[in-house]
Amino acid sequence: MNPFRGAGVALVTPFNEKLEIDFDGLKKLVEHQINSGTDYLVVMGTTGESATLDEAEKKAVLDFVVDVNKKRLPVVLGLGGNNTKALSEKLLKTDLSSVDGILSVSPYYNKPSQEGIYLHYKELAQASSKPLIVYNVPGRTSSNITSETTLRLAHDFKNIVAVKEASGNLEQVMHIIKNRPKDFLVLSGDDALTFPIICCGGDGVISVVANAFPKRFKEMVSYLFNNDLAKAREIQYSLLDVIHNLYVDGNPSGIKEALQYINICKNYVRLPLTNVTPKTKEKLCKAIDDNKLV
Repeated sequence: MNPFRGAGVALVTPFNEKLEIDFDGLKKLVEHQINSGTDYLVVMGTTGESATLDEAEKKAVLDFVVDVNKKRLPVVLGLGGNNTKALSEKLLKTDLSSVDGILSVSPYYNKPSQEGIYLHYKELAQASSKPLIVYNVPGRTSSNITSETTLRLAHDFKNIVAVKEASGNLEQVMHIIKNRPKDFLVLSGDDALTFPIICCGGDGVISVVANAFPKRFKEMVSYLFNNDLAKAREIQYSLLDVIHNLYVDGNPSGIKEALQYINICKNYVRLPLTNVTPKTKEKLCKAIDDNKLV
């Protein structure tokens, strides 16, 4: 069974007022996920502010999450970059024994061709000792992984086991679902589109909003898997305004504001990110209250 089916959560990295890692907050967040039914944890993704953590901090966060988790849930490590050679060497040298898979974002800024994207992931697949999840997020990388390239990777490499799809293109997502090999997962990379993607035959989500509301989000995914669309739809719409306001002033600024509001961890972020504006904070907290999410 592919362990990445269901509701995964892209964990934030909590900071204290000195912008150091807040390990107490991180422990509280991990336990919040485990106690609420989350299926697996994703560490050091974009939502974890991996771009502004040094290598020692990244290792410290991963080691701490693994220690707190105590193998209760699968753990996925975010490892991405736009230097294929350096990234493949890192995969070869890094001790991956404590993780169950790798989430790797498509090369950003370079804007490679589809052949370049394919060859990039080919090298990663050959270097990785763990299953790979391809991450397509054109809004951040400035290049889309087409369905044809995703399917080519899925069919050519057995250890490429899933795609996190955040293109926002449901036709593209459906083309992958229709033509994928057996056991290859299609995961939503967009909380707001989780409902339609699973309805189209998708296999779950790697979520941001579930940092704060894992039980509700997991319930929605479970209802969808059981074809109870009415109950799933109710939860989707109860979260919709919250999800929208999470991204107005950047990610993870919004979700950290929500986590502070429900007393999981503080809202500190590292530059170039900043805290949400007072207007966004008001709208976000109102959406949480109005929909009785706490």
